[in-house]
Amino acid sequence: MERLASFSNDPFDKPPCRGCSSYLTEPYIKCAECGPPPFLLCLQCFTRGFEYKKHQSDHTYEIMTSDFPVLDPNWTAQEEMALLEAVMDCGFGNWQDVANQMCTKSKEECEKHYMKHFINNPLFASTLLNLKQAEEVQNADAAIPFHSADDPPRPTFDSLLSRDMAGYMPARADFVEEFDNYAEWDLRDIDFVEDDSDILHALKIAVVDIYHSRLKERQRRKKIIRDHGLINLRKFQILERRYPKEVQDLYETMRRFARILGPTEHDKFIESHACARTYDHLKKTREEERLKRTMLSEVLQYIQDSSACQQWLSRQADIDAGLSPTVTVASNSGRRSAPPLNLTGLPGTEKLNEKEKELCQMVRLVPGAYLEYKAALVNECNKQGGLRLAQARALIKIDVNKTRKIYDFLIREGYITKA
Repeated sequence: MERLASFSNDPFDKPPCRGCSSYLTEPYIKCAECGPPPFLLCLQCFTRGFEYKKHQSDHTYEIMTSDFPVLDPNWTAQEEMALLEAVMDCGFGNWQDVANQMCTKSKEECEKHYMKHFINNPLFASTLLNLKQAEEVQNADAAIPFHSADDPPRPTFDSLLSRDMAGYMPARADFVEEFDNYAEWDLRDIDFVEDDSDILHALKIAVVDIYHSRLKERQRRKKIIRDHGLINLRKFQILERRYPKEVQDLYETMRRFARILGPTEHDKFIESHACARTYDHLKKTREEERLKRTMLSEVLQYIQDSSACQQWLSRQADIDAGLSPTVTVASNSGRRSAPPLNLTGLPGTEKLNEKEKELCQMVRLVPGAYLEYKAALVNECNKQGGLRLAQARALIKIDVNKTRKIYDFLIREGYITKA
């Protein structure tokens, strides 16, 4: 597998072969399993199976070469790197000096190739545009954008504002005292040499990893300051006052958890609690409306029967007065069945078929209530794949005998199925 060599044309810039110590010339071999530092061999040492310490002749390897085209079939990768290095050394526009340093291309070829593939290349232009757009989107997610043109606050050292901001200095984008402020001391005497033992090398790598974790923690703390709009703390506190008092108290309590969520998510979390009271009010209103509809259905059931209507009014008066409602129980010998309900003029009658009208008349149920109960039972049956009588009684809070008749009727007509 061929890989682009990471060294310049000068053979003295390349590390020597680990086998014969000669300077490497392309192509040469890099062991894919050893390193760092990279274990490099010339072709001669590779063909005779050179082994050294942990390196074995059967390790996987990569062929390091830059003798292949990348952007132009007439330019090798090695020449591409030489061109970029020459432009960096001689300056853009000094094409004669660039050509003299390259030695393999003329002045015109260097200028034409560089302008075509590195200046006017639409691929590079679109990549830069995408990077800029991504940066703009990322900056747009901040809770309170802070532009570099704004004059950042400069709190006095050890002032109340400085302590509130944990010692962060916005004008410097830095803390007065960094997290683990003396972490660099552990690195000042570390030096990686080739003759280090494996244990010593691993210990040095561990120290560097620990220092790297300290740097990441420092950046994380600064990122929290920037992302949550805390650079200008007074401005942030003014914006907090737009919330009601109870939400401000919640904001203060939940502030310590803001670092877990992003700035937008944390604001949404707080604002969702601000809407909780509105939700409770709407829920209470819906419950009151449902009770009114239930009461109206009961009134319409009894309005055609004067005796039943008087009993219902008497029972409601007892409930309003705080008394236990009296229930009149007739003897079995003198009990009479109630006459069928007259559906004339009742809302929803036109939506019923003849069998449903007959059911409503016999069980003395107004059409509107029947349609509501029917829809609830059908929906629950579709969700559960079937419906039991106990489930039907739990859904519609009316007389259990009426519920049984409605349940049997809907099963008989095929509207619902038994579970």
